[in-house]
Amino acid sequence: MSEEILINVTPRETRVALVENGMLQELHIERTSRRGVVGNVYKGRVQRVMPGMQAAFVEIGLERAAFLHASDILRLTQAQSGEGEEAIAPSPPPPITSLVHEGQEIVVQVVKDPIGSKGARLTTQISVPSRYLVLLPHSRVIGISARIEDEAERQRLKALMTELVEGSGVGYIVRTNAEGQTPEALAEDVEYLRRAWRIIGEAGSSAEVGGRIYEDLSLPLRAARDLMRKDVDKVRVDSRETCDRLRAFAGQFMPDLAERVEHYSGERPIFDLYGVEDEIQRALLKEVPLKSGGYLIVDQTEAMTTVDVNTGSFLGQRNLEETVYRTNLEAAQSVARQLRLRNLGGIIIIDFIDMTDDEHKRQVLRTLEKALSRDHAKTTVYEFSPLGLVEMTRKRTTESLERQLCEPCHECGGRGSLKTAETVIYEIFREITRAVRQFEALQLLVIASPKVVGKITDEESSAVAELEEFLGKSIRFQADEQYAQEQYDVVLL
Repeated sequence: MSEEILINVTPRETRVALVENGMLQELHIERTSRRGVVGNVYKGRVQRVMPGMQAAFVEIGLERAAFLHASDILRLTQAQSGEGEEAIAPSPPPPITSLVHEGQEIVVQVVKDPIGSKGARLTTQISVPSRYLVLLPHSRVIGISARIEDEAERQRLKALMTELVEGSGVGYIVRTNAEGQTPEALAEDVEYLRRAWRIIGEAGSSAEVGGRIYEDLSLPLRAARDLMRKDVDKVRVDSRETCDRLRAFAGQFMPDLAERVEHYSGERPIFDLYGVEDEIQRALLKEVPLKSGGYLIVDQTEAMTTVDVNTGSFLGQRNLEETVYRTNLEAAQSVARQLRLRNLGGIIIIDFIDMTDDEHKRQVLRTLEKALSRDHAKTTVYEFSPLGLVEMTRKRTTESLERQLCEPCHECGGRGSLKTAETVIYEIFREITRAVRQFEALQLLVIASPKVVGKITDEESSAVAELEEFLGKSIRFQADEQYAQEQYDVVLL
């Protein structure tokens, strides 16, 4: 499989695209005015404790107070008696009031960006990532990524890390990128993380409330850290300065891959060259066409995302069951790609076309799970429900692509539909009647959109005449291009 990472840099925005076999799979965007805060560590102050929610709101200098749940609060047990032993919270956690109090200063890390009307999600269980490892300073666990499936390699990494960190009193998670790495490479990461944690500790003791103690890397460097693997053929950057920084970073942390970073100096924009701009526009549409002629309808709501699968114009070769099965197999792969590309998270419901064959259902689920295996976000897929739906979850840490790039329609208020001109006309008639009964006026002026006024004067002229006779008032209509279809004003003259 051919993989390339494309980085487009402008003064106010950086975009990173992961392209597999010529197809855009992931898109990451960072704007100077709205940099994400996931991974940042802050000195915060508990603003409000909510016992009924088992949570607290913490002021960390962002626009909205951030949310800290009791289960995300690290608790020391034997450390308080001087033995230095740490224990992660039992389940369920004790009352939030026994863990924090209002006005308390606390060091926290952001695990979820503010999304919609919700503030950032916090934890006191700090973790610091590097190329191959994640440092867990308040733990002693050495964990191995579940994506490293070879048992011999897992044992090798476990033994190697145990030897490297013996007596350090901290824990580590070995990331997928560490597979096949040398002891020297892991030792360098361990040393880097030790230095980073020392700096965080020093900054935390002197920081003001709301101060940022540690900031995660910029998007291009995060992309190199998290996305560059041995199967990535090239990293192409259209900024000379960013390219030089990436090469220096790669030379320090992944020297065997540094030569794959190259500067793109072509006249044609790099995203246009690979068709990425067109893919981004398509990723904002509800309908996703399938090669077979079928299509998906992707609907993102506040509560969940739904994906509906339709056969469309695909008639198949043999019979209906085979047609449905083939469409669902293709849809399963497309759904996995769309979730990554659109960065959809939370609860996801997939309505595959109904199948009667249990083996077909198992194959569709296997195809979906296999396609999701390349997703960096954690996903959980459940069996077909009695209604024939597949329920799944995908970990969400940042806003979806649509919510990063779009805002609710000012005409429909985000509903996705407008009242018809006919509906607006009858609302206007009711408003006229209401206004005349409340206030004295010789005549009335109605200002509305050209479409509504045109329909009134053409198709509803007899209704207007009846209303004028009933009320004993003259009614004039004025079209205004500035008015949306649902907008109107009734003015008394």
